[in-house]
Amino acid sequence: MVICITGASSGIGFSLANYLGKKGYKVYGVSRRKIESPLFYSISADITDHNQVSSAVAEIKGHEDRIDVLINNAGMGMVGTVEGANKEEIIRLFELNVIGATQLMSAVLPIMKAQKKGKIINISSIGSEMGLPFRGFYSASKAALDKLTEALRYEVYSWGVEACILHLGDVKTGIAEKRIQSGVSEDYQETYRKIYEQINAHVDSGISPERVAVYIEKLLGKRKFKAHYYCGKWGQRAAVTLKRLLPQTLFEKLMKKYNQLP
Repeated sequence: MVICITGASSGIGFSLANYLGKKGYKVYGVSRRKIESPLFYSISADITDHNQVSSAVAEIKGHEDRIDVLINNAGMGMVGTVEGANKEEIIRLFELNVIGATQLMSAVLPIMKAQKKGKIINISSIGSEMGLPFRGFYSASKAALDKLTEALRYEVYSWGVEACILHLGDVKTGIAEKRIQSGVSEDYQETYRKIYEQINAHVDSGISPERVAVYIEKLLGKRKFKAHYYCGKWGQRAAVTLKRLLPQTLFEKLMKKYNQLP
């Protein structure tokens, strides 16, 4: 099985590429920074650049003559207020989290359709199911990817191509180092500082990238994909169910309490 993973130079992508490589899969990792690993082949490409994406996929196709799985893992976080974000920050986030993922799908789909077979796993967030305080644009970018994936499922199933969304809770990685931090005005500062400390604490106590890799390997063994899968701590997964069952005002009260909002 030939697998293409984006964002494979660090964090979840690196752990996943190494894990699947050890398991005997043929893994190609696409990231801006090329790295050396005996377990997977690294290709340097900026997935927000259409030409670089095309070249990366052509390189894989040249080596293997097929691509069985695409795992769209590359992404970044963003923290700050909805009010304080500027246009350039918002565009930068959506270019990677939405447009970059879409360009990879567009590049591999002709190959998968010709094969009459293929699987796409788009890495999203449990935060895409709800607007998170001071992470509104991150939630929005992942929610956009969710809806694109749902639409894609209708469009490609007749070719034997499947797509799903994997919503992750907090994972212990270095994501904090690469987040976009937008402006926060003085009137939000006290609350924001407290929430930001909580955000980082939740990441530090999150599940391991290796646990995500094990979960994804199980997904690869499924005969048919559901649209949505969830991997994370029990409380974070439970929040998705509560969001669906409770009135919005009651859910918001619980979220305010959980986030210790004034």
